[in-house]
Amino acid sequence: MKTVGYAAFSDDAHMKPYHFERRDLRANDVAIEILYCGVCHSDLHTVNGDWGPQPYPLIPGHEIVGVVTAIGDDVKNYKVGQNVAVGCMVDSCQECDQCQNHEEQFCRNGMTPTYGAPDRISGETTQGGYSKHIVVREEFVLNVPEGMDLAKTAPILCAGITTFSPLRTWGVKQGTRVGVIGLGGLGHMAVKLAAAMGAEVTAISRSNKKEAEAKAMGAKGILVSTDKDAMKDAANSFDLIIDTAPVKHDVGQYAPLLDIDGTIVIVGQVGPMEELMTPPLVMGRRRVAGSLIGGIKETQEVIDFCAEHDIYPDCEMIKMDEINGAFETLAKGDLAHRFVIDMASLSAE
Repeated sequence: MKTVGYAAFSDDAHMKPYHFERRDLRANDVAIEILYCGVCHSDLHTVNGDWGPQPYPLIPGHEIVGVVTAIGDDVKNYKVGQNVAVGCMVDSCQECDQCQNHEEQFCRNGMTPTYGAPDRISGETTQGGYSKHIVVREEFVLNVPEGMDLAKTAPILCAGITTFSPLRTWGVKQGTRVGVIGLGGLGHMAVKLAAAMGAEVTAISRSNKKEAEAKAMGAKGILVSTDKDAMKDAANSFDLIIDTAPVKHDVGQYAPLLDIDGTIVIVGQVGPMEELMTPPLVMGRRRVAGSLIGGIKETQEVIDFCAEHDIYPDCEMIKMDEINGAFETLAKGDLAHRFVIDMASLSAE
């Protein structure tokens, strides 16, 4: 299948058109015309080479919504014309204990990311959603419930599942006291999802300038992390804190906010952190943990949950040729919304 996308050709993160071919359909493959693709902060990190050398040319994008255009002979769950989605991974071994437990993101043999990784069969580099078409193994295609706003659904495939998974793992329910550090692309989804689960949600930010937005998302307010008195008064007031800050920062300052047996879950920063002082952890049996995305079953669960509760990310629609400007904006700081590319804009390239 000949198609076109926007690729980075070096680590300067500058994207430009790239004509390439998708593989022929295998028996268990689904071919998808991409309608919308979300822009994740990790796309910028990856194409910049921040997480190591990359196999350029590289097409990022792992928040994908589209329509099925063809199916392999063995595909049973999808049909041509159906609205579907693809998230952060497109394959795994399907045989290890983690895959069997619907935790494909932790596949013992390594899951295959949607872009920038060798295909498990052909070895060719996977290319992501900043393109007109994609071919994906059936088991990694997700259903989009009828009536969902397709233009706003795409970021649920990363920002949604990245925050939904720890909320589910740590048993958030009615009355759970949840703090959310940061109100960017991940943080605003964490607030919305936790509030829909019945939690008492507080946004934690360096200032209160986003307080109106936080309350509109379902938070009861903002705890200003630079206000020492407010932080002291908030000691022991959270059962769970979702840390979405995407840069190196001091996690230790938030530990006293946790109640006994409370947990801070890091979902934003991938890399070094400030030195952590242990007394707040030891004195309160508190924990610092990490969380990746969720498995395919849980990703379908968050899509269905968002459909049921009418939850969508705050989105700014852009055209494909505006991606470099969007990357520049991301590089300057985290946003309280998600960029989403209208892939119809790529037709004119």
